[in-house]
Amino acid sequence: MPRSRKSRARLPYHHGDLRRALVDAGLALLAETQRWDFSLREVARRAGVSHNAPYFHFADKRDLLAAIATAGYEMLKGRMLAASKNLRRADQALDAIGIAYLQFGTENPAHYRLMFGPTLQALDGGPPAEVVEAAAASRGVLKDVMRKGIEDGSFKAAQNDPVALAAVVLAAWSLVHGLTLLYIDGLATLETSLGIEQLAGMVSETFMHGLAR
Repeated sequence: MPRSRKSRARLPYHHGDLRRALVDAGLALLAETQRWDFSLREVARRAGVSHNAPYFHFADKRDLLAAIATAGYEMLKGRMLAASKNLRRADQALDAIGIAYLQFGTENPAHYRLMFGPTLQALDGGPPAEVVEAAAASRGVLKDVMRKGIEDGSFKAAQNDPVALAAVVLAAWSLVHGLTLLYIDGLATLETSLGIEQLAGMVSETFMHGLAR
């Protein structure tokens, strides 16, 4: 007996990987427009699916934005891991992941602002669990480098002290995050015309050795 029109409407939407296609479409729109005020209908059109298709995976647009932010953290983690893959010295690895972080943020300013800005922080109960987990995993790359540097004596901090480790991670992250936003806003170049990699190297050197004699 043929299914009724009503029952057919309840069938799942079949796609090779609909969720991934929708996230990719959202990423493309974000990169092109540097805005995330696009509609789910626009995302569906870009992905080549019906305007109702997104609702099989996302309750609303905020869910899609959370998935886009999660994808950003995964990309950021991948770039930092790739940059530090063959570096044995913790200080060299710290420089490498710092530059990778800055490059990601400055090459993808709107995506970076979505990941770290108030849009997802304002969700009831805070950001979705998938965003929190992906963000923690990306910070884990920095944490591992810092832990290694403390253990081998490269970095000055108490060993086997979670609070000391958290402090140096926060210090390094604050520096690179702040520099990323300053560069995105055009403020980091007010005092110099250096490119992002040169600027990152000088800032990193100051961070590693400090200002005090």
